[in-house]
Amino acid sequence: MDYLSEILKIIEGATKANASMANNYAGLLADKLEQSGELKQAKLIRERLLRAPQALAGAQKAGGGVSIGSLPIDIDSRLNTVDVSYPKLEKSELYLPAGINTRVDEFITNVQRFDEFVKVDAALPSRLLIYGKPGTGKTMLSRYIASRLEYPLLTVRCDTLISSLLGQTSKNLRQVFDYVNQRPCVLFLDEFDALAGARGNERDIGELQRVVISLLQNIDAASDNTIIIASTNHEQLLDPAIWRRFSFRIPMPLPDQHQRELIWKNRLKNMLSNELDLCDLAKKSEGLSGAIIEQVSLDARRDAVIAGDKKIINHKLYRRLYLAQSLIDGVNLHTYEDEICWLRSKDKKIFSIRVLAELYGLSARVISNVLKESGSNEQKGHTG
Repeated sequence: MDYLSEILKIIEGATKANASMANNYAGLLADKLEQSGELKQAKLIRERLLRAPQALAGAQKAGGGVSIGSLPIDIDSRLNTVDVSYPKLEKSELYLPAGINTRVDEFITNVQRFDEFVKVDAALPSRLLIYGKPGTGKTMLSRYIASRLEYPLLTVRCDTLISSLLGQTSKNLRQVFDYVNQRPCVLFLDEFDALAGARGNERDIGELQRVVISLLQNIDAASDNTIIIASTNHEQLLDPAIWRRFSFRIPMPLPDQHQRELIWKNRLKNMLSNELDLCDLAKKSEGLSGAIIEQVSLDARRDAVIAGDKKIINHKLYRRLYLAQSLIDGVNLHTYEDEICWLRSKDKKIFSIRVLAELYGLSARVISNVLKESGSNEQKGHTG
């Protein structure tokens, strides 16, 4: 039977006296009928919706607006527990290995053709767990999926979802899942480990364990076609029972050299210098996440604007790159002397004495003395 998931949602909304849910899924059903060429049936549904009381009318497209006033809130803080957005993201903005791209497409296909899979008893719940290091694109991937599906993205705000009131966090979770059931959307649970940490730790209080149980119950109670995406930087902290709830799992790796080259090219935009060797830049940025490359590119473009340059000066870009690496490596550069010595140690060819003098507004003699003093101190350290 075609459109079974929408029909079941309409029935569920009616039986729960949830007019908003029934209305929203009736609107989605009309959209799908229209897309398949059944214009007369789509028109009949929309006309019936328009005859409903004004407060319940909404023969809008499935991607229409969500009333902010109806969003679930935490009664303690009175803040919304979810944020609503309507991402527009092209696949060209994602830089993923071919294998990961295939998994993403499989998940999207599972959502889009869910009814077909149900007919042959081959449907999987539309639940995706994304995990990996910070800055690898987990949030961007969730935005891309919502964009491809043309659904609103509901991002759970863990800071307000986790309440200071005993038992309220579980109630907040229930409200979020009830709200998600009201209309087609993608529920995004960011920093998932904050909610789904492993049980059994002696330091855990009973309330935290109850939150995990409540989360599991809400996921189990959600219909299979309810779209849930969760992401975490710490997959090892997740409760073992959580993994079984997600039919699709995608690890997000750091970008490889080819991907880094593409990210640099995209993020430096039209300020990219013709003399810049992107292959060399990609090699020297090994181990960096896409988010850090994007930040370095932004800083370099800002530097160019401040200096009045139409193109990014290569050594200024490399300076930004190596300063970012110093933060990752835990190297403290408190003075300009520290920076000079650090840059020189990373690449003597790029950071010649002349270039360092230009960068820091010092004479070549001062730069030479700084480097000599640094070398002398290192030598004393070895002999001492």
